[in-house]
Amino acid sequence: MSQFDLPRRLVAETLGTALLLATVVGSGIMAENLAGGNVAIALLGNTIPTGAILVVLITIFGPVSGAHFNPAVTLSFLIRREITLGAAVAYVVVQIIGGIIGTWSAHLMFAQEIFQLSSHVRTGGAQWFSEGVATFGLVLTWLACTSQLLTGLPLQHRSPIRPSLSPVALPILLVASILHMHPVSYWLRLLVR
Repeated sequence: MSQFDLPRRLVAETLGTALLLATVVGSGIMAENLAGGNVAIALLGNTIPTGAILVVLITIFGPVSGAHFNPAVTLSFLIRREITLGAAVAYVVVQIIGGIIGTWSAHLMFAQEIFQLSSHVRTGGAQWFSEGVATFGLVLTWLACTSQLLTGLPLQHRSPIRPSLSPVALPILLVASILHMHPVSYWLRLLVR
């Protein structure tokens, strides 16, 4: 996967996940503060920075750790045997730690209580189905961009630019998912409460 040793990959994965969550949560807080109750504006104010930071983070950390930032992506790499079980467990642990650090950092930036519990119930069939569809799209896009998913095709039909699309394809997918899947957008909008 990478010429970098596991400790460096884990640092990259922690930093990337922390910066991603700091942006998601921070832009959600900022958007809600500035939107004046207009949920559509708040959603855009949260979605655009989230997509933008993903371009940056995948570009920076992709060559080091693979820029998974999500246990589902790590699991897909484990299933394909592109990462060892030990490394996958370590990735998931640092993703959780990075997510906590990023969330708490955003809370500090906006002078909020560092540790918060949500009062919103986020469950139901539609929510779980949407999360499944979004996760499937994420993993499919990630695998298509970072591996030769089309190995059955003759060489001349394979895209030589596919890996270079990762920093753009994934953020575009995320932005589209947030804007068209109500439960996903609902989750992001309420993440800061």
